[in-house]
Amino acid sequence: MVTAFARAGADVVVSSRKQDSCDEVAARIRTLTGRRAVAVACHVGRWAAVDALVERVYTEFDAIDVLVNNAGMSPTYPSLPDVTEELFDKVVGVNLKGAFRLGSLVGARMAAGRGGSIINVSAVGSIRPTWDGLPYSAAKAGLDTLTVGFAQAFGPSVRANSLMPGAFATELAETWSEEFRSNLASRGTLDRVGDPEEIVGAALYLASDASSFTSGSVLRVDGGMAVKVT
Repeated sequence: MVTAFARAGADVVVSSRKQDSCDEVAARIRTLTGRRAVAVACHVGRWAAVDALVERVYTEFDAIDVLVNNAGMSPTYPSLPDVTEELFDKVVGVNLKGAFRLGSLVGARMAAGRGGSIINVSAVGSIRPTWDGLPYSAAKAGLDTLTVGFAQAFGPSVRANSLMPGAFATELAETWSEEFRSNLASRGTLDRVGDPEEIVGAALYLASDASSFTSGSVLRVDGGMAVKVT
């Protein structure tokens, strides 16, 4: 997704927990697109780290036009009673807490400046939860609530929307068994998992002026998972 933004002409900030991973992605973007790409490590589950990230970015750029809250994690567990407090807090921290802090800080600065767009990357599990991913689904449902709140708090110059993906063949898919992949595909009306490129257009739409009258919404790119009757 970040490469697509750079190819569309944006200068970008790449942020995740590990600095070496950020450096690698940023270097690849600079090589492929010629755009400026700044790498900043951040543990989004920690407010102090999020605050430091925001301050660093505003020393590199005059403004942030688009914020994409794309951090996510969903550890496995054998049963709901086996979910530890540590696991639960970590899932909520990465999927919800960090997005709240980032959206609050950046949204306020956007509203005080030239405006912008906040994109919260949700998940179809937020409306179609299953027991084996319940903390993740609950956090993503909370993220959709943040979307509405951000739209209210920072409009009219700032738009906030959720992008709700279904199952996509990301790098994680390399670990999937054929049975698991087939099961995921069968959950949607399109009967397949998505290619990562298939979500790029939706992200660019929400980031650009093409969605200038869209705020507080949820855009599903889920292959029909949300509507399939089983």
